[in-house]
Amino acid sequence: MHVRDSMHSVGAVMLEKLLNEDGGDYRGRTIPGDNGGLFEFVDYREKKVLTVLGAVKVKRAYYYDGEGKTGVSPKDKALDIEGVSLSPGVRRIMGRAGAYRPFGLGHEDIKEMAGISVTAKEVERVSHKLGEAVEGFFSEEAELALSESVISIKAVPVPKMYVCMDGTGVPVDKKETAGRKGKGEDGCAKTREVKLGCVFTQTGTDKNGYPVRDEESTSYTGAIETAEAFSPRIYAEAKRRGIDRAEKVCVIGDGAPWIWNIADEQFHNAIQIIDLYHAREHYWNVARVAFGADEAKMAQWGRSRREELDAGKVEDVIAAIKALAISTEKAKEVYEREIGYFEKNKNRMRYDEFRRQGLFVGSGVLEAGCKSVIGQRLKQSGMHWTVKGANSIIALRCCFFSNRWEDFWEQRAAA
Repeated sequence: MHVRDSMHSVGAVMLEKLLNEDGGDYRGRTIPGDNGGLFEFVDYREKKVLTVLGAVKVKRAYYYDGEGKTGVSPKDKALDIEGVSLSPGVRRIMGRAGAYRPFGLGHEDIKEMAGISVTAKEVERVSHKLGEAVEGFFSEEAELALSESVISIKAVPVPKMYVCMDGTGVPVDKKETAGRKGKGEDGCAKTREVKLGCVFTQTGTDKNGYPVRDEESTSYTGAIETAEAFSPRIYAEAKRRGIDRAEKVCVIGDGAPWIWNIADEQFHNAIQIIDLYHAREHYWNVARVAFGADEAKMAQWGRSRREELDAGKVEDVIAAIKALAISTEKAKEVYEREIGYFEKNKNRMRYDEFRRQGLFVGSGVLEAGCKSVIGQRLKQSGMHWTVKGANSIIALRCCFFSNRWEDFWEQRAAA
């Protein structure tokens, strides 16, 4: 620790000297403002900035608008320290810590590993601010992708592209669920649903004919928002990833109606696939009601339905359910509900045909994403989020898990 602190101290002195070699970045008596007016030079002012090497003082030329109401420093913009006293390097560290760890533990990690002293509240504030900036970065990209004004230079065909969608609940503050019905004992909601999507590609299959996801091809996008707002979000991500060059597009999800509404609206010619493992749960719902404690009969009936479903014979599954005796009102309710599910989605369950085409029939990538991208950070014991706060962390984590953190910072540097 002593060696590191000494090295940081020496480095901070050298960095401060380097940052002030320009004499404060004086740019003349006046400089143009964003709104067409002029800003007049006032004086030089020092700003204390915390860097990865420690605190340094930065000399900056300071300018006011004609009315003396708004002050700016061009050097602050050049160094990306406008309105903050933390360097981009420190903010990057804080954003990463806040994205992966509870804020209280994150600030301890930063002190332990980098020797930088910041409070848990500062980690929280910076993480939320960066998350909002990342969301802005994604939104700008989405607008470009949807504008049709961007032409891909590398028009390399994409053999198969998958778009997966799912929802997962995140615990939120009580005010965020006011008037919303939920599964709690009091009938009130305790969570808000994150709509999460992922896009990945597939080039080939393994020696046994099973599909293989292209390495590092998965990107994520998501937020606590309505299906109407999520629809252009997931479509824009698919556009950014080159859906127009895809030879085959597949949408995979469970039976949630909002998923298939988006698929119909945005991905017109896509192959729609109900996640096989979700589909299996539905005939097991029937088996549990039909056979109760008779586990042997339940298992035998379930195995037969599995063989039928795997072979794409959805009509046989439906016929088997209809053939069951209705013993109670509950049984009748479950049977009718699950028959309706299979009837409605039967064309999304032709698993034999999907496998012949070498396609994925499960959304395991997104199921894992719901746990890793969302659950591991936002669903820890005792956590309750505001929607705004949760969405900023979701944006950060989608950025990290999509390997786009460097892209975000490069865009900031180029702005």
